[in-house]
Amino acid sequence: MSGNTFGKIFKLTTFGESHGIALGAVIDGCPPNIEINELDIQKELDRRKPGQSKYVTQRKESDKVEVLSGVFEGKTTGTPIGLLVRNTDHKSKDYENIKDKFRPGHADFTYQQKYGIRDFRGGGRASARETVMRVAGGAIAKKVLEKKGVIVRAGVMQIGDIVADSHNFSDVSKNDFNFVDKSKVKALENFFKELIKDQDSIGAKIIVNISGLQPGVGSPVFSKLDAELAKSLMSVNAVKAIEIGTGVDSVTMRGSENRDIISVDGFETNNSGGILGGISNGDDINIFTSLKPTSSISQKTTTTNIDNQKVDLEVKGRHDPCVGLRAVPILEAMAALTIIDQMLIDKAQCFDVERKS
Repeated sequence: MSGNTFGKIFKLTTFGESHGIALGAVIDGCPPNIEINELDIQKELDRRKPGQSKYVTQRKESDKVEVLSGVFEGKTTGTPIGLLVRNTDHKSKDYENIKDKFRPGHADFTYQQKYGIRDFRGGGRASARETVMRVAGGAIAKKVLEKKGVIVRAGVMQIGDIVADSHNFSDVSKNDFNFVDKSKVKALENFFKELIKDQDSIGAKIIVNISGLQPGVGSPVFSKLDAELAKSLMSVNAVKAIEIGTGVDSVTMRGSENRDIISVDGFETNNSGGILGGISNGDDINIFTSLKPTSSISQKTTTTNIDNQKVDLEVKGRHDPCVGLRAVPILEAMAALTIIDQMLIDKAQCFDVERKS
């Protein structure tokens, strides 16, 4: 019940803090004979690691993964997979001046209220540093999904008022903003120049796309596929809203517009986002994820301390002006972990059901 394990069959348990010795994970329930090596995992970790451009935190972490167990001669064995990433560039002294102060927008206050103690160094377990092990686990989930032809990809589609005119996932790896529309890169460069000068931050919207998933995956009522995906993505730091398919725009549509007509060739539209009644319909699953601005900014403000006194606050340290930039592989990982878990659950319940391709 402590909230550190995700999944029912394909389970990911993570541990570690932002400024601790290391971050680690145990994956249980991974199918055997999946080809995997440290490079497969490292490739995904390199996409989220800090210090890659001037637009993200300058903390320098190699995020080098160590596979401790569960893989033999390049294949998973079906036993628990142990993963470790050591912290090497934490500067805890940056947080000494705020150890008794609650940073606005952070989990400082709520962690103190829940546990009566908190690791103030970089936010401890509440830090986005925790997500490194999600990405490591997601890398393995992606390898399993690839065997079934399921692809998970994501990209930033909006930062502030700058919105993508097109969604080209091939553009994502070609710019510092992981943006799906390369025509907006210059505008983003100018925007971030002013943002950093103002010592401020900004939110972002990310599209997550899942393709190749067969119809029939998911469960009705309390375990709908869209509900499971929403829960997993909402568990990522800074995520404040999830939309499936047409999402909030559905409120302006009539039923005659919103329903996806079924033809002999499939669905004519995809307003449902690939899910009907909580079960996949074979179309692409499209999820739109909104993240709030980074709470740690260097602008001075006021807050309260552990004695409930009003105090001044100035946050030091190295922080992302937009957490959305490095959230792309994290959201991909959580979507992949959700889908593989749901596929295994479906296979366990409906192993003898014949489905049309």
